[in-house]
Amino acid sequence: MINAYILASGSKGNATLIFDGKTNILIDFGISKKSIDEKLVKFGKNFAEINYFLFTHAHSDHIKFYEDAPIEKRFSLEGVVELRKENILYLYETVTMGDFKVTPIRASHDANPTCGYLIENGEDDLVYLTDTGLIKKRVLNYIRNRKYYIIESNHDVEMLVNSGRPALLIQRILSQKGHLSNEDSAFYMTGLVGERTEKIILAHLSEECNTPEKALETYRKIFELKDIDFNKYDVRCAYQHEVVIL
Repeated sequence: MINAYILASGSKGNATLIFDGKTNILIDFGISKKSIDEKLVKFGKNFAEINYFLFTHAHSDHIKFYEDAPIEKRFSLEGVVELRKENILYLYETVTMGDFKVTPIRASHDANPTCGYLIENGEDDLVYLTDTGLIKKRVLNYIRNRKYYIIESNHDVEMLVNSGRPALLIQRILSQKGHLSNEDSAFYMTGLVGERTEKIILAHLSEECNTPEKALETYRKIFELKDIDFNKYDVRCAYQHEVVIL
């Protein structure tokens, strides 16, 4: 069984708790320990119960408070945060964390290294993939027809281009080492969903260059374009300040 609380998702900080009845994994630590505890206590959990801390990459909105995680509980690719040698992870190599099997998968972003995670627990599996400008073929093959997806849908291209942001920043976001647009995210997902797929959470939405309504509308249109029944799936958005339950 896999459950998840997306505690915060966006450029101001990211943190997601993946859990079952015994094991609690926090992916990224971009909001404060206090904030995490305040959010978790509403669900009968607390920070002290977190068994493992996973990190995707070294940008501040994902690791800002990582030093509050006990070093023996930190896991990531080498070079993301300070780790014990035995806690270094490697792309596509599966490790056991309590009741979960965790496999880092490659992402394409302007922080080197960057990864997402495939998390498995019995018959359940979850893909966590944000902060990527594209998804390579090997990754697509690896994550196809999974049960749950937490996937980036960062920006609406028109809103971004007309945002008044510096040209170099816009170029960075649109690049293959930037962030997935609503359109790109939706097109990828039309090739990933399968008979096992149930829920899709759209994550890391820009507060300035996107809206939940635009993200969901784009997904619906592209699923219809590909002759896929959008209503077959539970598709929702994650938020910067509100907790979303998978």
